[in-house]
Amino acid sequence: MEQTKNRFVVCINNDEYPASLELHKIYRILPDADAEQDGDLRVTDESGEDYLYPAEWFVLISLPYEVELSVMHTATV
Repeated sequence: MEQTKNRFVVCINNDEYPASLELHKIYRILPDADAEQDGDLRVTDESGEDYLYPAEWFVLISLPYEVELSVMHTATV
């Protein structure tokens, strides 16, 4: 199956922002090379807005194509 260029992470630390990030939830990384160079990731959090968070709060994951489609569909609903 075709792979897309989307990148996904799972949140493993939300101590400082428990209302903004859910533990063990899958988040899509939004492209931001400057943030990544600084050790941050840009994700759309529970507020519906994209913010920078420390990269060490997340683990990069690979999703099967069908799951990726489902996650992307849920993110746009």
